[in-house]
Amino acid sequence: MSPMKRLLYLIYFWLIAMPVFVVCTIILALITYLGCPLSKSNWFCFYPGMIWSRIALWLSLCPIKVEGWENLNAKAGPYVVVANHQGAFDIFMMYGYLGIPFKWVLKEGIRKIPFVGAACRAAGFIFVDDTKPSSIGKTMKLAHEVLASNTSIFIFPEGSRSSDGQMARFKKGGFIMASELGVPIVPIAIDGSFDVLKRGSLTVTPRRLRMTILPTMHIEDFGEPPMNIQLAAREAQRRIAFAIPSERKFKEA
Repeated sequence: MSPMKRLLYLIYFWLIAMPVFVVCTIILALITYLGCPLSKSNWFCFYPGMIWSRIALWLSLCPIKVEGWENLNAKAGPYVVVANHQGAFDIFMMYGYLGIPFKWVLKEGIRKIPFVGAACRAAGFIFVDDTKPSSIGKTMKLAHEVLASNTSIFIFPEGSRSSDGQMARFKKGGFIMASELGVPIVPIAIDGSFDVLKRGSLTVTPRRLRMTILPTMHIEDFGEPPMNIQLAAREAQRRIAFAIPSERKFKEA
């Protein structure tokens, strides 16, 4: 992007896109917060967030290409969905275009975000504080309840956004969930969002995004516990890395 185009984009982003995004965030968060307690379905828990995410990508001028729809059968769920975590825009990609309702496993700090935190609580999303062992146990219990209710769960197994574009080692929590309830795992490969909004930056750079839905995995195909958990986590990371066309792969454990 030339300096002039970059300047024009920043003017557009801060004067038009960001104010519109903030207003949409407030409106759709309120719809979620007020609608979820009144409905037993997942509509208010998922679809306002899906609309919010698509608006965010549209306003940011970040087109997205989704591949691998044939690997995901909404009627065959629930699933534990895992993806690499390149940047903040991963959230918009997953929420806006995965196409199946799910509950997020989120960091505790999300609770404090105005409007968004309240909407996430109302939607029944699962918060985890990695610094408190008791919180991790509670997270597992809530995740089991969600999966038992035939609702999928989404988690970033790296735990946090990448600082350099490379994947960190996958944590085992989501794979333990899948193992204990016999739920298939759906790996998702995300590419492009690292360059849109790098960790610690407030400067957005528009670019094309790509999300690839990979074939489902079953924990029982990786042998006996507890080794099957670790093997499945490594294989999911390997498959995701293989599907990313850029040079950014993953750090060896």
